[in-house]
Amino acid sequence: VRSPGYGQFVDWEKIDPEAAEKYQRLLKSEHQEMKIMGRQGFWAMPHTLRAKAYYHIIHHIHSRCAAPDRDVYQEVTKKLFGEQKVSTHPVPEYMEGGEIPRYCLNKAGLNSVKKILLCLGKYFPDMNFCPILPALVSLILHFSEDEAECFYSISRLISYKDPNKRYIDQTFLTYRASCMTFGDLANKYCRGIRKLIASSDQNLFEFYSDWIMWIFADLPFTYAIRVLDVYLLEGYKVLYRFVDASQYVGQYDFRRDMKSFVQNVARHCTAEKLLEKAFMIQMATRRELNLLFNANMDSLMQKGCSHFSYLNPIIYIIFMVDFSTFSSSVVTRTEMRVVWAWIPERFALFSPIRLFSTTEHNRSLDSFYSHVEGHEPTVLILKTVDEEVCGAFLSTDVIERRKHDSEGLTYFGTGESFVFTVRDIQSYYGQHHDQETFASAGPGQQPCLQCDVKWQEDCVSAVLTWCFSCVFPVLSGGDGGHALCLHADLEGGSTEPCDTFKSIPLCRGQFKIQSLEVWDR
Repeated sequence: VRSPGYGQFVDWEKIDPEAAEKYQRLLKSEHQEMKIMGRQGFWAMPHTLRAKAYYHIIHHIHSRCAAPDRDVYQEVTKKLFGEQKVSTHPVPEYMEGGEIPRYCLNKAGLNSVKKILLCLGKYFPDMNFCPILPALVSLILHFSEDEAECFYSISRLISYKDPNKRYIDQTFLTYRASCMTFGDLANKYCRGIRKLIASSDQNLFEFYSDWIMWIFADLPFTYAIRVLDVYLLEGYKVLYRFVDASQYVGQYDFRRDMKSFVQNVARHCTAEKLLEKAFMIQMATRRELNLLFNANMDSLMQKGCSHFSYLNPIIYIIFMVDFSTFSSSVVTRTEMRVVWAWIPERFALFSPIRLFSTTEHNRSLDSFYSHVEGHEPTVLILKTVDEEVCGAFLSTDVIERRKHDSEGLTYFGTGESFVFTVRDIQSYYGQHHDQETFASAGPGQQPCLQCDVKWQEDCVSAVLTWCFSCVFPVLSGGDGGHALCLHADLEGGSTEPCDTFKSIPLCRGQFKIQSLEVWDR
């Protein structure tokens, strides 16, 4: 904590009794109270108090795997460096060739960081992609007694295996799944930004691939350690909060260079204001985030991502959705890119495939169902005779309607469904209260995206409950409004304000359909 030999004869607790009292309170606090302390900056000053706080927090992380102790570090350094004090080794491969953030470290400090990183790579051979680690080591070294303590602290974070409270991704597959999960959250909390990126022909995969480095490499030191204060207590979920908050704060300024915006974030807000924004976000639960993370990982494996152990430029080509051959009678390529950017990341990995079109198939509900059944999710888009364009993302297979014998409307779907408009003002309306559902028509009725549906209490009520396939028959009519209704002959339809989506009419209230398409991913 202090320079060797400096102040060793001084009782520092008597010099600074307030810090000593805070530390004693910290030692007696339960985890929930420490979370509040971390968010409020309880141990932010002095430097020695933060060092003690980090030591206490990290050493009380209940890891399922034993972390190496100080003696292990000495053994590994001896094998790697012998008696050398300065490392001449190349940086570890898991760093992806990245630089070590300085964070005010001197030359000796940077050398220590490099040695610790090399030892971590040696001790954890299965860790093949971890660009966050150099920044974490650089930050924690500030508050460590020596290299061995820093090595031990980082090892505890690496060894932590609780899937609902992760700390460090260690493979390209898990790192990329985290990027996609962040993309899904950005889609919910920063929709306008995502639309801007998509409409500019920028590759979303490439844009979000560096998201975690916006925090642990680009943020100024005083901001980064405030993130670290809460990250050590709350895990990966906090990082999602901070990047979404950063995008929100800089939504009008970072259009060209997110990295530059984050580096100069002090022009826009203080560190405490950024924390305030981050914790105002009503984030999904850890369990829900973990379910989404696993679903994204499954999609990546379908694309062959598990074969990669580093970020090669060819990755961007493999995962780039090809719109060069896209053709539609309803939307342009750019408009479809925007719509595709709105759908969940695990589906947006794949290029759109047309299942149904009124220009190719019969204009009837039977024809619609025969071509669309068996596919999920799907995107329905239509153009009216007045050249208005709107649609819906249907997260569930429409065959779900057959699971009930009800003569009335049958409701099904998940919280990822949404409705949207395209053209003059592109707008996205996701579910707002409980869960929105797709309402299928009984005999002689018309399908519609309907609101005012109350879900059973044992179902998780959140925007990311994609894993639940809940189906409910309607017991009585709702008065929350139909976001989008289609006539059985697909010649026309209607739209009205909808409470579930908090949407205005998507186009003219009563409309005639010029063309309608359904796309699969």
